[in-house]
Amino acid sequence: MPPTPSPPPTVGRTPATLTAYTLLPHMFRIFGSCAISLVLWFSAGRAVRAALMWAGTEVSHGDHRQVRLAVTMLIFTLIVLNELVVMVGMLHSVRGALREIQVRRAGDEADESLFGALNRTTLVFATIYLAWRFHVEDAREFSSLDMMKRVDQDLKGSLAGIRGEGATGLIDLDVRLSIAIAVVAYLLKTLFGWWHARGKVRGSGILATFSELAFAFYSLNAMFAFTSARADWLSQRAVVATVGGWLEEIDEAVPGWKAFWGWAGEAWPYVVDALIEPLTWLTVAALVYGAFAEDTRAVVRGTRLDTVADRMERTHSLTRSTMTRATGGLQERWVPPANAFRIAVRGGATLFGMFCLCYVALRVGADYADRGVRTMVGSEAPYFWLVISPPLTFVKDLVVTVLTTCLLAATFDIAATRSREAGTALTA
Repeated sequence: MPPTPSPPPTVGRTPATLTAYTLLPHMFRIFGSCAISLVLWFSAGRAVRAALMWAGTEVSHGDHRQVRLAVTMLIFTLIVLNELVVMVGMLHSVRGALREIQVRRAGDEADESLFGALNRTTLVFATIYLAWRFHVEDAREFSSLDMMKRVDQDLKGSLAGIRGEGATGLIDLDVRLSIAIAVVAYLLKTLFGWWHARGKVRGSGILATFSELAFAFYSLNAMFAFTSARADWLSQRAVVATVGGWLEEIDEAVPGWKAFWGWAGEAWPYVVDALIEPLTWLTVAALVYGAFAEDTRAVVRGTRLDTVADRMERTHSLTRSTMTRATGGLQERWVPPANAFRIAVRGGATLFGMFCLCYVALRVGADYADRGVRTMVGSEAPYFWLVISPPLTFVKDLVVTVLTTCLLAATFDIAATRSREAGTALTA
């Protein structure tokens, strides 16, 4: 009697079962399949970043300084845009190794090119990047390089009573020029965003992203100059003094109030690093793989708040647009992590815990490994670390970024696969 043939696999299942406990093996499987492309993407991105950093610090000093500073801010905008493009490119390069994408391709579902992913995701990615102030690290690195290159000139100038120009390339632009360029960037952002929403011009999403970043950075520069010039005036106003007095009275009247907020202030950065930041990057991965709707409704769908969203959609369009503008900052910060949390828990609560644990462990482990290598190399030779530190930092960042990319892809893959097996596929 011939053996009974096994039933053909269904489209909704992958060849092997993926669970939260297979997250690390799946991550390393993706790494093994796509290591070369990930390393090339990261290396190319760092080369472009280094060239832009050097160009920006060179352009910012010399004659016609205000014109130079305006160009410097544009170069810094390109630095941040380069970070977005490289991250999207790295995530897209591992697309073929994901079980979910393989199932989509087998089912003739839509697959997206790299340019399409960049055009679709970078605008939302830039909003998240700015909302969580990830650009601050880019500005800090730019200022540090500028200060290091100008240390001799600024030291001689300080001895002669001349104000140094080091680390001022991003903050010395005249406020009037900042506002003028910010207005132009806002108009371009609106135009490109309108084109992007209607699919009129190929690449309009990337152009809108660049305009969004330029508008944010020139506006920040103007705001910095405005608030710095009025800080002393504001600190002496009656309203500010009154509010400060009320806060002091609350600290004295409520037992444990000051201690609680002191503890909360110390704990909050750890919460952001361990929970919010990994969820934010998981949102970016979901954007690249086409599983994120760019509105609040995607987060509340299927919950009791879904009814509220229905009522919101039935209100007057002017009311909706006003609410959108009024809650934009809240949405940009919290809607993406909330959406990513829902994606993660579709693979089980254990998957969410494993993902955050692995995300933090990668960074902590890399820091300890870096410290160990530096201790073993240890040298007292003058300027030794100016030569050896950049390669070590590059290798550390390479390992962390590549493995984090694989971790994000693996987490999304497990959640999407489990969700598809349950009959609710994660698609755009």
